[in-house]
Amino acid sequence: MAQDTAQQALPTPPSAPARALLPLILPALVVGVGSSLLFVLVSSLAERLQHVLWTDLPDALGIGRYSVLWILVMLTATGIAVGLVVWKVPGHAGPDPATLGLEAVALPPAVLPGLVLATALMLAGGPSLGPENPIIAVNVGLALWLGRLARPRLPGSLWPALADAATLGALFGTPVAAALVISEALAGKPLKGALWDNLFGPLMAAGAGAMTTALVSRPTLDLGLPAMGAPRWPDLLAALVVAPAAALLGMCAVRAFPYVHGVFRRLGHPMVALPAGGLVLGLLGALGGPLTLFKGLDEVAELAKDPAGWSAGQYAVMTVVKLAALLVAAACGFRGGRIFPSVFIGAAFGLCAHALVSAVQPSVGVAAGVLGMLLAVTRQGWVSLFTAAVLVASPSITALLCIASLPAWLLVTGRPRMQLRADGTALR
Repeated sequence: MAQDTAQQALPTPPSAPARALLPLILPALVVGVGSSLLFVLVSSLAERLQHVLWTDLPDALGIGRYSVLWILVMLTATGIAVGLVVWKVPGHAGPDPATLGLEAVALPPAVLPGLVLATALMLAGGPSLGPENPIIAVNVGLALWLGRLARPRLPGSLWPALADAATLGALFGTPVAAALVISEALAGKPLKGALWDNLFGPLMAAGAGAMTTALVSRPTLDLGLPAMGAPRWPDLLAALVVAPAAALLGMCAVRAFPYVHGVFRRLGHPMVALPAGGLVLGLLGALGGPLTLFKGLDEVAELAKDPAGWSAGQYAVMTVVKLAALLVAAACGFRGGRIFPSVFIGAAFGLCAHALVSAVQPSVGVAAGVLGMLLAVTRQGWVSLFTAAVLVASPSITALLCIASLPAWLLVTGRPRMQLRADGTALR
């Protein structure tokens, strides 16, 4: 009787007929392919520019590629270049990036070229940010603008949802990440129809984006770490310790974020704040070494090739320096996202735990460290779990991470996020 009453109180939303979903297929495919191609194009251009700036140019000048002098010069010059874009290019490269997250934000078309340019310069120059936030914003703005022109009868809210999902699929190389983010965003909201009806278009766009990226550039998040094997009691203990510890470390940066942002905000002009931020990042890069530069995915793969190649002290230095670099880069005005550098920080933290305690398997340490760091920085539970699990690519790691996420989540839930309101105060 009680079960019948509960079912009556929570009726299942009616499913949409197939004819209501069929018109979404073509727009989803077009947005998915287009979003992926834009992401690949920006990433490829940034990689080529990075090769010129960090290989061809120092070789031509007879300067060490990653010498202290060159790191300082390049990071400061990147701050100047991005500062010029923010100052002079129409649209000023969009709003303050400290106020943006993974949520779709529709920007006017005139803002998008400057945002693309600022993002490409940032990715090539070495600041510790990823492409996710600005690329999502660019794809959402383009999809909304072009979608309204091409298919004005479709609801305007459809285009941002498709572009957001498509870009997430392209970034992670799988539509699963997009489905998890959208499901988390829909939680607690009244749904028009069944959940899978609401996911139909975005999931198709994410699938098209992921498949296009896979066919064009063949990315992978698998770090090739030693296989974990069957989980053991020490693995469970390690995950339960490393994930909350990484979350606590990440929360230190989250707590400091409004204050560091306030310091750069008081500098006022972007031609002051961004070069100053670039100089600080150069000093941090000189301290932490080349692996603490850039978005972090290629660098974390370098760490994973030889987990025993660095000492616990070296891993600790890279962890702290990269976290400080992420904090400064996100606060001073560079356009970029925080997920990819957080992956490096969490991986270095987990490998530090392995170097300190040999019983901590590298795969477990990396996955748990990434999980805790992403929970603190992004506050996206599903994305954190998915990213940590896919880095290791071991079926047995998922159960450990699900358990380890619980104490880590208790530490971060209800506390400030690494995202600010327009007035500079932290979101919760």
